[in-house]
Amino acid sequence: MKLAEALTLRADCQKRLGQLKTRLLNNVKVQEGDTPSESPQDLFAELGRVSTELRDLIKRINRTNAVTIFAGVKTITDALAERDVMALESNIYMHMAETASNTRDRITRTEVKYIATINVAEIQKQADELAKNYRELDTRLQELNWQTELAE
Repeated sequence: MKLAEALTLRADCQKRLGQLKTRLLNNVKVQEGDTPSESPQDLFAELGRVSTELRDLIKRINRTNAVTIFAGVKTITDALAERDVMALESNIYMHMAETASNTRDRITRTEVKYIATINVAEIQKQADELAKNYRELDTRLQELNWQTELAE
């Protein structure tokens, strides 16, 4: 199995766990005299199976990411850390630019005037550059994911 396939299965397991949670919550308590629409015991059993599958996938994905070389000098794990931090930084820069560029019109001269304390164009340029770098890194990671066999 390719790493990309395992990542898709992991996302599917996470989604199924969320659905199982909802179904369990809807069936663990019913009005006296009623029966649940689904057996909580059956749902618990399915929860156990999906949890085991997810745990095994995560372990294999993590092992694969830790040993697979990315860009010749680092592992996929290292590249993922860089990508995640890049996304956080990009988000901060975008919000700074957005906040600093919001102007409030004053109706009278006695109202408080706000001014930007940063160069909005420069900050926006930095946000755009980080977002571009994120997309490029993510694309390279996804390409490698489709070429890499999942570790046992």
